[in-house]
Amino acid sequence: MRLSDARLLSFDCYGTLIDWEYGITETVTKIAAPHGAHPSEQEILSLFASHETKVQDANPTWTYPVILRETWRRMATSLGLPDPATGAEQCERDARTFAESVPNWPAFPDSHDALVELQSRCKLVILSNVDNASFAGSNARLGVTFDAILTAQDIGSYKPDVHNFHVLLEKARSMGVGIEQHVHVAQSLFHDHVPAQSVGLRTVWINRYGAKRAAAGSLGATPAAAPVTPHWEFPTLRALADALLSF
Repeated sequence: MRLSDARLLSFDCYGTLIDWEYGITETVTKIAAPHGAHPSEQEILSLFASHETKVQDANPTWTYPVILRETWRRMATSLGLPDPATGAEQCERDARTFAESVPNWPAFPDSHDALVELQSRCKLVILSNVDNASFAGSNARLGVTFDAILTAQDIGSYKPDVHNFHVLLEKARSMGVGIEQHVHVAQSLFHDHVPAQSVGLRTVWINRYGAKRAAAGSLGATPAAAPVTPHWEFPTLRALADALLSF
């Protein structure tokens, strides 16, 4: 398959279209500061990657705000902040603040324009690990009407569960697009590329954090993935749009 054969692009949202690492770091920093704590970006993202995935694995039917509240409780303990044992009421206030922050996370500067241009050529579908309300807030920032939106709340499980990708493939087929014209676009190797390729999808890696990760020796907000090689790689969504529209 050539990239120019694509007639449907499915997208991860957070890390790909929305700068969740900035949003997570900014929110945690603001919560921690009044308690006299000043964790580094790397510490925040590493703890988030570790705890969020474990909470999702254990509770696949919880909505994302509930996932984030439990993630916060575990992060708070690791960061030395008020937690369920040392300050339950304050911990719950902080957990709610964290869980309600998703709609405030910014879109990457290139997301809107690149998506609009890509939609002139392909159907666009979201496959996201959040709830409907959180995504609606993020979509207001993206300013795009997607052809279909699939959330973890609708599906009942979280990526990297391959079930999410089977649901995605079925949705694409219902839109008249087979796997031979369907490409999945994402930043996270762990959440997206490994499971997407396991069901036969071709994948585009939007490697937004490449140089930053190499310098820090960090995986950011995502856990380590099994070995996987994306079929195409671009540093930004803008670069993908330029490449696809050049054919």
